Amino acid sequence: MPRYALQVEYHGHPFAGWQRQADQPSVQGAIEAALARIEPGPFTIAAAGRTDAGVHGLAQVAHADMAKEWDPFRLSEALNYHLKPNPIAIVQAARVDDDWHARFSAHERRYLFRILMRRAPATHQAGLVWQVSQPLDADAMQEGANHLIGHHDFTTFRSSICQAASPLKTLDALDVESVDTLWGPEIHFHVRARSFLHNQVRSFVGTLERVGAGAWAPEDVRTALDSKSRAACGPVCPPQGLYLAGVGYPSDPFT
Repeated sequence: MPRYALQVEYHGHPFAGWQRQADQPSVQGAIEAALARIEPGPFTIAAAGRTDAGVHGLAQVAHADMAKEWDPFRLSEALNYHLKPNPIAIVQAARVDDDWHARFSAHERRYLFRILMRRAPATHQAGLVWQVSQPLDADAMQEGANHLIGHHDFTTFRSSICQAASPLKTLDALDVESVDTLWGPEIHFHVRARSFLHNQVRSFVGTLERVGAGAWAPEDVRTALDSKSRAACGPVCPPQGLYLAGVGYPSDPFT
């Protein structure tokens, strides 16, 4: 059965998350249903990461085993046709080795989080950003973020329902960027690691927002990290500003 890698873009608002669920719409379920329209199913696809309800995908990667050989372009076109009207797009498809795995072959995940800073309600960006009414100090947030980079016990920034075997992770990058847009000033967080704990990025951003607003000092982030206590974490920010922005592999399957 030939295996194909799929680069997937999606708007997370209508879905209960990536993972297939029996009674709620999911991104995985929609793609598996589209696959069943072009070949006999059932299909079970695997993804590089399981995004939560409301979280978006810019470059999620999944793989599917097909019954026959497909031209990758024709496969992506057929899936996009059958995915309508879901806000999901197969941006690229590529034939990969039979032992290639979207999750286990990955060595890096990259996330983007967007905060829009303005008082007027967001219209075109509604559901795509976390909106706050006050300006945030990006330099102070970067100073706080620097305490999180490296290999740490991230118990403080781990959801109570996280199923990971260990809270020990290595955070490779957490860059805070000020961006001027047509709809107002934004703060972008660029986060990179091999893997993440459940709600880790949203816990980071919610905590750093408190630093940017002046409620926390940057060194308070280090104190919270060292406490290894979930109670020391700042508020967990909402999901709509979070994007799975990319997945890294030893050899890019789409080039």
